[in-house]
Amino acid sequence: MEYLVRFAQSHESFRQPELQALATLAGIDIEIIYYKKYSPYCVVKLQDEAAARAFISRSILARDIFELWGSGTNYEELHADVRRRTEHRWRDYKDVSFRFTIDCFAAKRSWNEKKAIVDSFSYFGFDGPIKMKNPDEDFCVLEEYLWEVEALKKGLVSGTEVHDMPRELQRIFFGRWIADSSRELITKYDLKKRRYISTTSMDAELSLITANMALAAPGKLFYDPFVGTGGFCVAAANFGALTFGSDIDGRSFKGKEMAKGKPMGLFSNFQQYNLVSQFVDAFTSDLTNTPVHSRQFLDGIVCDPPYGVREGLKVLGSRDGPKEVLMVDGVPSYTLPGYVPPKKQYGFEAMLNDILNFAARTLVTNGRLSMWMPTANDEEVELAIPKHPNLEIVSSSIQPFSHC
Repeated sequence: MEYLVRFAQSHESFRQPELQALATLAGIDIEIIYYKKYSPYCVVKLQDEAAARAFISRSILARDIFELWGSGTNYEELHADVRRRTEHRWRDYKDVSFRFTIDCFAAKRSWNEKKAIVDSFSYFGFDGPIKMKNPDEDFCVLEEYLWEVEALKKGLVSGTEVHDMPRELQRIFFGRWIADSSRELITKYDLKKRRYISTTSMDAELSLITANMALAAPGKLFYDPFVGTGGFCVAAANFGALTFGSDIDGRSFKGKEMAKGKPMGLFSNFQQYNLVSQFVDAFTSDLTNTPVHSRQFLDGIVCDPPYGVREGLKVLGSRDGPKEVLMVDGVPSYTLPGYVPPKKQYGFEAMLNDILNFAARTLVTNGRLSMWMPTANDEEVELAIPKHPNLEIVSSSIQPFSHC
């Protein structure tokens, strides 16, 4: 059976990988029938309505899902397709309360135009009451117009003309609403509302998407080797995974004392969201000197390795090689409170190799590494994806930035 997924206009290159991950998590087969990069609509084939609800329930990039009743490039085609697909089902909805809504992407419709569109479906013969709030059934007409980006790429308009261009109707869908996604979690985990963050804390939306793509779920163990303020761990914990992390600088996850004496650190974020039961621990370490077992026991590794100006690459050790242990009053200095171990510079390529080797050693079969890394902000530069002989690349997505 075919269903229509309606996306939010956000992070387009992450959409298909998240859809595939959601299908894997739900244990269902999915076939993508219609997909365009900048379109908010995607048609997928799923086995039944229960599968559609399970499939969409965790999505962050989708808004909702509809049972597809028909589609076409104009209303004549649409009505013909709706009749062909669903005429035998109209009697099932004859006496229930219902409503019709019109959704126009990249265009607007007047009230009179919307009314005419709704009236064109009068052949359904629905006799139930019309309820604009909480109806038994919610039907939606979804119009897709040529979007500005596509118009520019096709050379139909110039950059100065794009906002004044006439809207060209590309495709129309009609569907019965099935279920909403979990996109509201973006507001719940918004960094502006979080107790403890830093300048490098990952955006809540991207953290949740990363957890989805890594298949976070109850009964799984997830690890972040660059845990910082715990954004990825919080996201994975929201989906039921047990989480723990480490960082070369323990101060990043320990935080500091607040004015009223309440601890402010990674753990306070888990307290804020009532996820304490999903938090295992956090400890000071780096991947080249880790106490983590070198065996397959992790279901997922999620991380955003440090790079750039704000977070330089370093590992434990001295650039001049091993040194004699410094003694303070006959006691090794590294055993004293407040000891800060020496660090040395670390190459980015070496770090990538260490992460992949670590993942190959510690991930269980079908476990996933979901890792962020910087790349050139140029469409002509091919993204060099790090590879490992014992790991399979499932997907690669890009978060573009402006040149400003």
